[in-house]
Amino acid sequence: MSSDIVLTIIIPCFNEIKTIDKIVNKIKKQKIRKQIILIDDLSTDGTKQIIRKIIYRKVDKVIYHKKNLGKGACIKSGIKHAKGQIILIQDADLEYSPSDYKKLIKPILSKKTNVVYGSRVLNKNRYSDHNFSSIFRVAANHILTIFSNILNNQKLTDAHTCYKVFKKDILKKIKLEENGFSFCPELTTKIGLINEEIFEVSIRYKGRSYGEGKKINFKDGIDAIITLIYYKYFNK
Repeated sequence: MSSDIVLTIIIPCFNEIKTIDKIVNKIKKQKIRKQIILIDDLSTDGTKQIIRKIIYRKVDKVIYHKKNLGKGACIKSGIKHAKGQIILIQDADLEYSPSDYKKLIKPILSKKTNVVYGSRVLNKNRYSDHNFSSIFRVAANHILTIFSNILNNQKLTDAHTCYKVFKKDILKKIKLEENGFSFCPELTTKIGLINEEIFEVSIRYKGRSYGEGKKINFKDGIDAIITLIYYKYFNK
């Protein structure tokens, strides 16, 4: 693996048999010097078999978890093997478009910031944007973002986006503890605690429903609130 890799893409994956090959192919098409790390979180729907037969040839590294540990655990596993100067988190579904990668890494390459979030609602009216699967999801995301901003003294429009991009040196400073979806509010809070500013760029987004495989739910929203409070005030 060349030392001049610009971007490491970490893909946590659990039961994404319908989309995993498609998203990897989209990533491969991006004309960026990159390293692709795929983590299978003990999939049970045939995803693991597809990775072993086909997809492993298309990526730079595959990590197989022996237990289902959660998205945060996958990201922690991937970070250990990252060789790019920038690290990007990519879901294994098709909600987010890898064609936004150059836009996402540009502020870091130009030294404008060390952290970029891809916002699904920046410069949009989120309540009239039909790319979210339901108005409830829009409202929940909005409320959680407001709560996160108040606690962390930030001005984000989309705190819970998948597309989180970091200069590797910054991410290495942060000790991630959460294994599930709560890694997201934990990370946002800890970025605030080290006084790093988060720069947002507008991204493409096409949300899917639970019937299409969406996994995050109402309980994860409650967990996010608890996580924000815990890492802001109690995990010193």
